[in-house]
Amino acid sequence: MEKILVAGATGATGKKIVSLLKDSEKFQPVAMVRNEKQQHEFQQQNIETVLGDLTNDVSRTTEGIDRVIFAAGSGGKDVMNVDQDGAIKLIDASKKHRVKKFVMLSSMGADKPEQATELEDYLKAKHNADQYLDISGLTFTIVRPGTLTNNEGLGKIKLAHKLNEAGEIPRWDVARTLVKSLDTEVAKNQAFEIVTGETKIEDAVTSFQVLS
Repeated sequence: MEKILVAGATGATGKKIVSLLKDSEKFQPVAMVRNEKQQHEFQQQNIETVLGDLTNDVSRTTEGIDRVIFAAGSGGKDVMNVDQDGAIKLIDASKKHRVKKFVMLSSMGADKPEQATELEDYLKAKHNADQYLDISGLTFTIVRPGTLTNNEGLGKIKLAHKLNEAGEIPRWDVARTLVKSLDTEVAKNQAFEIVTGETKIEDAVTSFQVLS
């Protein structure tokens, strides 16, 4: 079982990622948490944890970790320290400890934040983190969803390098896409956008791998 560090494990999407990994036959979640209270909550579910705060030193959080999913976010409150610099620090730690793959939860619009009519600072932070990952030397996948909802997941998406359309997607389906992207050869060193669609997640990700 490979160990998957989930940054942002206490968030709405992060909790779903951890749940999916817990049920996986080949991956074991390691929840990255900021304090002992959060640590205790996961330990009660028999989920391994590591203490780490993205606004501080996280250089040791990737020790013994095989792959990373970065699903952390400040909710717009501290985008430079968390969404940008926190991601960069975790990328550096992953590189130091030879992590096999880094899967980044980004956002639609992060490729061209200067065109944004809102959330420009957030998209700039995500853009900078994505660019840093791109040149890091790590094997990676960058997933850029449309607007996240708390609706029930449908298990079906529309996926492309650039969709050129706005859309929504349930957090469950984003979580499933991130977990599917952990495989080394899936969307290797690629970024793609996703919204709710008609193609099963596994098929969409696999097709992208073939076409990219």
